[in-house]
Amino acid sequence: MAEIAPQRIGEFLRIVFLRLWQESAGLPVGETLAQIPQTTVLTDFELEYIPSTHTPRYERTVRLATIPYVRAGWLVKKKGRWILTDEGKQACKSFTNAEAFYKESERVFEEWRANRSLLSLVTEEAEENAWGQIRAYLLEMKPYEFQILVGDLLTAMGYSMGWVAPPQKDRGFVNFIVFTDPLCLSLPRIKVHILHSGQPVLLEGLKAFMAVLGTDDVGIFISSGGFTRNVIEEAHAQAGRITLIDLEAFYDLWFEYYDRLTPAGRQRFSLKPIQFLAPME
Repeated sequence: MAEIAPQRIGEFLRIVFLRLWQESAGLPVGETLAQIPQTTVLTDFELEYIPSTHTPRYERTVRLATIPYVRAGWLVKKKGRWILTDEGKQACKSFTNAEAFYKESERVFEEWRANRSLLSLVTEEAEENAWGQIRAYLLEMKPYEFQILVGDLLTAMGYSMGWVAPPQKDRGFVNFIVFTDPLCLSLPRIKVHILHSGQPVLLEGLKAFMAVLGTDDVGIFISSGGFTRNVIEEAHAQAGRITLIDLEAFYDLWFEYYDRLTPAGRQRFSLKPIQFLAPME
């Protein structure tokens, strides 16, 4: 059966790695793979859809070719997002030209292909599809609906609600004031701000939230659109006074505390486990 040549695979990988190099937080896999046809002209064979997967051959090939780089620690795949690690960047620096990168890509890929299993790819694609559906479901929620979901999670985590913003309060920087004790007397108070716009929070947005924090307050900033690098760096500089939670972190917490949610909370955002055969390492 005809296959895409190793040198061509190396070219695809180089495009992917160069694109990811520019994004410290990584990119969604769809956006990453879309860079390939935008950078190089694909043949009809490379564009042909594989019937069993309903994906173009070049895309399937890249997914397979990146598996050994994940195992080498160069690349991280998480919830449909690919991230080039510092180790990956350092390794890429050793290849001074495209030919050297092609040869290394071929060596790593051929070494892995001798014992490859499609189970890794099946699981990866299933996880990406599942996260894509979950992400779309959460982003389609209205702001107050998402606020209720956050309240469900905070309660499941053991926080006590001292104040909840009413439905008509669609502006302002405090959606909840929560405490770690049932009588809501403990300090520091925890002020929670929720931004459900789908856009990354800019530094100005973080500073505006910090301005409402008193000396006895700490803040939790939840943004379904994530945060810019400057925001993340500034939050780290606050030495624990600000906690940032993006959509992925929110989902991870929801999954972790799922058994402690109220029946109403689980009904609002219900999850069902599905078992897959784990690929052998």
